This record gives sequence, C-alpha cells and structure tokens, in this order.
Amino acid sequence: MLKTSASIMFYSTLISGVMITISSNSWMGAWMGLEINLLSFIPILMNNKNIFTTEAALKYFLIQVLASSTLLFFIITGILLEMINPNISNLMTVMASSPLLLKGGMAPLHWWFPSVMEGLNWNNCLIMMTLQKIAPIILLSLLLNNNFLFSISLISITVGSLGGMNQLSIRKLMTYSSINHIGWMLTTLTISETLWILYFTIYSILTSTLVLIAKFTNISFVNQVNLMNNNSWIPKFMMFSSLLSLGGLPPFLGFLPKWIVIQNLITNNMNFQTTIMVILSLITLFYYLRLCYSSFMILHSEPSWNLMTKINLPLKFTLMLTITITGLLISPMLILLV
Repeated sequence: MLKTSASIMFYSTLISGVMITISSNSWMGAWMGLEINLLSFIPILMNNKNIFTTEAALKYFLIQVLASSTLLFFIITGILLEMINPNISNLMTVMASSPLLLKGGMAPLHWWFPSVMEGLNWNNCLIMMTLQKIAPIILLSLLLNNNFLFSISLISITVGSLGGMNQLSIRKLMTYSSINHIGWMLTTLTISETLWILYFTIYSILTSTLVLIAKFTNISFVNQVNLMNNNSWIPKFMMFSSLLSLGGLPPFLGFLPKWIVIQNLITNNMNFQTTIMVILSLITLFYYLRLCYSSFMILHSEPSWNLMTKINLPLKFTLMLTITITGLLISPMLILLV
C-alpha cells in the first residue's frame, strides 16, 4: 500500500501522462505520455497484502508493455516507410490502431480486461474504467477515419452487450458495460468533441456512483445485493438506478447522451448503424432489468413494523423523482448546446 505522499505523486503523474498524450503534437510525445501513465499506475495497483491484486497488476503490466512496444515499433516503421513510399500511410495507421485497442481494453482486443478487473480493488477499477480510457480513445479518433471508427464501435458494443449476459460478478458486469460504452464514445467522436465530453462525463458520474456504493457496502457479486439490510434502502435504490441509467433506460440521465447520438446518426442517414446500436443496447438493458426486477420485486422483504420507511416516505419519492426526471429536464438545453 502507498503512503499519502507517494499516492499524491503517482496520481499526479498518472493524470499528467494522460494530459501529455492528448496534447502532444507528435506520436513520440503521445507514446511518452502513455509510458508515464503506465509507470505511475503500476505502483498504485500493487498491494502486497492481496495476491489477486498483485497478479492483476502483473497481467496489466505485461499487456501494456506489449502494446507500448508494438505502438513504438509501428511509429518508427511508419516514419521510415512514409519516407520511402508516401502512399503506405493509410495501411500503417490501421495497423497502429491495434496496440491502442489493446491498451484501452476495446474489442476485439479486450480479452485481458475482465480478468484484470476481477483482481483489483474498487478505486483502481474506477480508474481503469474512466481515466485510463481517455488517451487511447483520443488517439484512435486522431488516427482513424470515421468508417473504421464505426466498425470498431459496433464490435465493442456487440461484445459489451453479449459478454455481460449471465455474469455474477459486479466487476465483470461493469467491465462489459465499460466496453459497451467505449463503442458509444467512439461513435460520439465521429460527431463532435463536445458530445464526447458530455457522454464521458455522464458515464463517469454513473460509474463512480456504482463503484462507491459497491465499495462502501462491501459487495462483489450480484447475489450479495439481495442480502443488503432492508433498512438501508438508499444504496440498493441508487445502485440499480445507476445500472438502469447506464443501460440507457428513459427517463434516466444515461438515456440523454444516447438520445443525442441516435438523433445525429439518423440526421446523417446512418440508419443501419443506428438500428444495430439500439438493438444491442436493448440486450444490455435486458439483463440490467432482469437483475433489478429480481432484487426489487421477488427477493425483497421488509417488516411491517419498520417505522423508518414510513418516516422517510417523502424522501424516497423526492430522491426517485430527482434521479429519473433530471435527464429529461436538461435534455433540450444540452441538445441545443451540442
């Protein structure tokens, strides 16, 4: 475990590595930013008291080293080949996208992501699903054209939707949810950067809510949610509200960015891509709803003498209305801004 001063240093350099990557003018500068980010994140992952965390940190290190060395090879090879034959640059950009897909845990190179996430604590899981995705996604948007980005996004959405079926671990469920949302984020980058910032912000807020609830209630599997103390209904309600919002169920807040993306795709006559994305999102929403329905309806019990429930009844309705209606209240304003 890191001490406070070391934590401040490594977290600062972790964020600095991301900023260097996304603001760099050359591929060598972007590669150095990715390396600074990697070398800062490995000490944060390490925990001598937990063998699973150490194993996950070692897996993450080996995968990232492989991706970094491959990216550096393609950068140097691309520069040399472009000096010889300028027409070969398109082929090299497509080849150079593979290490970025591997670094970001995007489909089809996502195979390491669920196993690494399973061994990490919740704080590091949150960093993996949010901060560590920024640099690879931005570099992919700069490297590839819209058609290739759409193909990668559709693969990620498909894997994220189908991979989350029948998952019992909350970490793996959120991992496949992250892969699904990466596909939507890549689609937003083909529309506008403002829309990507909006989508990533809402996704980070909802993911942070789920991670904090799972951390403070000390749950790791889906069946543990049903065993929560019924007097503390707020964590369970917030958890499943955030899950349904991540699935894009209206009128929750997570429906807002997907609504904007679908509207822009239909405006650009991309009906086929829109149909596939909506169908796959319905699959994601299906297993979220199945999980929530069983917990709220079938496996829920509460004693009739629980007076706290009657006292806090107005608070329940206030919290429910705030979470569900917020998305639709701010939707028209944000659509105009985007």
